[in-house]
Amino acid sequence: MAMNYLHTMVRVSDLDASLDFYCTKLGLVEMRRVDVEKGRFTLVFLAAPGDVDQAKEHQAPLLELTYNWDPETYDGGRNFGHLAFRVDNIYETCDQLMKAGVVINRPPRDGYMAFIRSPDGISIELLQRGEKLDPSEPWMSMENTGSW
Repeated sequence: MAMNYLHTMVRVSDLDASLDFYCTKLGLVEMRRVDVEKGRFTLVFLAAPGDVDQAKEHQAPLLELTYNWDPETYDGGRNFGHLAFRVDNIYETCDQLMKAGVVINRPPRDGYMAFIRSPDGISIELLQRGEKLDPSEPWMSMENTGSW
């Protein structure tokens, strides 16, 4: 199963303070920013200075800061979001994981994205390499299981 580590997501309560910490003080570089008005959140992807050139080609892992526009208290580790990996075939990967006893919490109904959890409850996002695959069964009909 071919896979690339993509990013780690953390939720932040103050985007400006977080960017000051991660960029100004720690030296990470902002690679891209996405404002999602419908979902009321902003995503900011950061790279380590030595990874900037590789990150431009999607060849280096990033730190994803997620800022929810509506105030929220993050306790119990809720500020940590998920690990993300790119896979060659989302359907084959999920099938292999299911056969190994892993629950697919968010099936790849869209042919692109799925979520699973580690034994310790760490959420792991799996993303299809390249274009979305055509939606197919059993994935299209599969419901979410638990939280992701």
